[in-house]
Amino acid sequence: MTLPIDHLVLPVADLHAARARLGALGFTVAPVGVHPFGTVNCCVYLQGGTFLEPLAIGDRAAAGAAMRNGNVFVARDRAFRERQGDEGFSAVVFGTENADADDRRFRAEKISAGAMLEFSRPFVDAAGQTDTASFKLAFAAEPDAETAFFFACERVNAPKIDRTALERHANGVSALRGVVAVAHKPLKHRDFLRRLTGADAAGDNAAGFDIAVGNSTVVVVDPAAAKARYGTAASTSDGLQLHAAIFGVADPAAAEKLFNANAISYERRDNRIIVPPAPGQGTNFVFEAMR
Repeated sequence: MTLPIDHLVLPVADLHAARARLGALGFTVAPVGVHPFGTVNCCVYLQGGTFLEPLAIGDRAAAGAAMRNGNVFVARDRAFRERQGDEGFSAVVFGTENADADDRRFRAEKISAGAMLEFSRPFVDAAGQTDTASFKLAFAAEPDAETAFFFACERVNAPKIDRTALERHANGVSALRGVVAVAHKPLKHRDFLRRLTGADAAGDNAAGFDIAVGNSTVVVVDPAAAKARYGTAASTSDGLQLHAAIFGVADPAAAEKLFNANAISYERRDNRIIVPPAPGQGTNFVFEAMR
């Protein structure tokens, strides 16, 4: 069974800066969510059940204690920040209906990144309605991964809250169309991603390949292809680096007008609008017309 993308983890130094930046980009940002292990977020919800998770450290003592107690999520976030800084794109999260089974599969495939994590946190929507969200996470990573990691997320208790208002965005974004990862040798990572997602690779060659995961696509390219397609420089790291989020937008011209009004720097390339990273937006955002 192919695992669909659930959300993207985007480390940020400060949630206030993230909220300001995402708002200037035309996104509706949810209230702050507090994890029981020291991290905090302010999510951007998209149609189809996917979302962005800007993630900051809210309680360093709690995060440190969680890491010492074996919390893989916090440990991987700490490792990313130590290598890449406090702004970036650290993880792609896939949705699952059975995280326990995925954890067993990851271990059997020898791609497990550590012990599962179960937790609950309060959820508040834009109207102030509250509920409790509960999750199970099963982690995966390549043995030599320096930054990027992945996990399967089971929503054990999904808040019964109307997110319609949170899914409406002034920039016209309606869906997450895909993510871009960069590697000097893309094919080195193909088998790992196939085992992780349960999906086959398409168009695979030395310059890169795509993996369709149902609700979106994971695009893996080498630095030259990333530069040609998206006009952005990639890391010189030898490992797999998460590089961009691709959004479907109803009216690119209207989004461009909004960016101009809000003094957002961007580039037009091959019918794409590419917004480079900035404080509060740690990775490249690519906007494409919905077809």
